[in-house]
Amino acid sequence: MEKKKLISVVIPTYNEEANVGPMTETLTKIFREQLPEYDYEIIYIDNHSKDNTRVLLRKQCEADRHVKAIFNARNFGQLRSPVHGLKQAYGDCVVRLNADFQDPPQMIPELVREWEAGNRIVIGIKRKTEDGPLIGFARRQYYKILRKITDIGHIENFTGFGLYDKAFVDVVRGIHDPVPYLRGMIAELGFDYKTVLYDRPQRKAGKSKNNFYSLYDIAMVGITSYSKVMLRFATFVGFGIGFLSFLIAIFYFVMKLVRWDWFRTGIAPLVIGVFFLGGVELFFIGLMGEYILSINQRVLNRPLVVEEERLNFEDNTPLVE
Repeated sequence: MEKKKLISVVIPTYNEEANVGPMTETLTKIFREQLPEYDYEIIYIDNHSKDNTRVLLRKQCEADRHVKAIFNARNFGQLRSPVHGLKQAYGDCVVRLNADFQDPPQMIPELVREWEAGNRIVIGIKRKTEDGPLIGFARRQYYKILRKITDIGHIENFTGFGLYDKAFVDVVRGIHDPVPYLRGMIAELGFDYKTVLYDRPQRKAGKSKNNFYSLYDIAMVGITSYSKVMLRFATFVGFGIGFLSFLIAIFYFVMKLVRWDWFRTGIAPLVIGVFFLGGVELFFIGLMGEYILSINQRVLNRPLVVEEERLNFEDNTPLVE
């Protein structure tokens, strides 16, 4: 009898006690009723939840060997933990989705069909975002800037939800980046991908863990990991301001010589110039600091996460950093 293909489903969690039970039930039903020709495993990677998420996951692992769990020693952030979970999955393909049902698990059969049609990566793209007008405008402008300042094509309205062939996961498994940016990896590593549009529903339960700081952190990782334009832009801006200041100095010098009696320079241009230059300098010092922080994180070469415990994994399943 031919061995069934294995589909791994990787689900990051953090304080998702109201969602992990319904998610496991939904996925189990989908695989048993719509994808019975495949074997499956559901891998939860918990980012040190403070509620009963871990208790519920333990019970699920005891009740069903298809359910596996990785417990992180602390919260390692929403970039590092999902990629670590992806590296621990050894299925013929890996589905990555969130536990809050905003990535519809009902789309998995469609993703699998596209994969069987020959697409190694099938990603879900939101038709529209649920952001407010201000955040939505900032997000659109961010992607416009990112496309102009980087050499790779970043994917707009993509959160990581999708299906990844074993060949792609093997490549990711061989990359040790302490600050991984999955969206950039997909565009950078050269695999063609198929997009599937979907309407993102509201969270089934719980509260979103995203805030301005977490979104800003992800945005800066995207810029510092894949763009050198901003640092060179700082050089060009500095040269431009210096040249403009030189022209203004010549103008003032000439006007003072020609109209000595009535041309008064005053201190207003001096004050404005000092504040303008100070603002520009602080902006680019902060930008350089982001690049230095990114370099520092990579030089320290810390592991993506530190695992506290893993459940239902076979003894011969290797731990990959």
